[in-house]
Parts: sequence; C-alpha cells; structure tokens
Amino acid sequence: MSRTVRVVAAVFHAGNQVLACRRKPEKSAGGKWEFPGGKIETNESAEEALQRELIEELDVHVKAVGSLIWRETTTISDLSIDLACYWVETDAFPKSSTDHNELRWCRVQELGQLDFAAADKPVVRELNRLEAVSGSISKMKG
Repeated sequence: MSRTVRVVAAVFHAGNQVLACRRKPEKSAGGKWEFPGGKIETNESAEEALQRELIEELDVHVKAVGSLIWRETTTISDLSIDLACYWVETDAFPKSSTDHNELRWCRVQELGQLDFAAADKPVVRELNRLEAVSGSISKMKG
C-alpha cells in the first residue's frame, strides 16, 4: 500500500513564457525539471502551503494564488504524489532557489523538451492543451 503526499506547485508566467526549475542533484528527483512548490503541512490550505513554499524555496512573495491548472495523483514506487498546480502572480520573479540548480523561462511548447519529474508531466500536457485551445498564456489564466 502506498503513502500519499499532498503537494502544491506554481506556474509563474511572464509574457509568453513560464518558469521551470531543475532539482539539485542531491535532492529527491535530482536533475528532473518541475514547477516550484512543496508539501502541504497539516492544517494548511493549498494556497497557504504554496505561498510558504515559494518564500522558503525562491524567496518570492506571491501576490495572488490564481486558478487551479491541474490536479492529479501520480504513484512512484510506494509513494503517491497528489499534486495540485496553480497559476501565481508576483511583483518580483525568482532569481535563485534553495532546491534547484537552474531556473529557466520557456515557452509552453518548449517544456516537452525538458526531462520533467513524473508528477509534473501531466501539468506540462495540460499547459500544452490549454495553449493549443487558447493560443496564449494570458488567455489560459482566465
């Protein structure tokens, strides 16, 4: 029987690009790309967890946690990761990270070229689907 961990992640957007982060080699899923975020603590809402994690990891204060992009549970070995990914808005974009060794701004269609962690791959697929339907990131957020 697998253990379930509830996790939240953020999609930062600037113009027609979104932010992808590569995990440091010594971290779990080291070398894989992901959207930044982390585990939801006991008695914490998804929005509170996301704001806390982005301050801890990226030293960025989120102005607003926007709409849910995608939520899915991915099972890896004996661990189930229940990942909810949200649009976020900020006045200052991240420049460095405690958990990542590279931050990269990409067009949505370029995300598929990166080796994303298993739990984040459904979010990449959904972003590509949304962009195909709407034609732009600014329209996708609404």
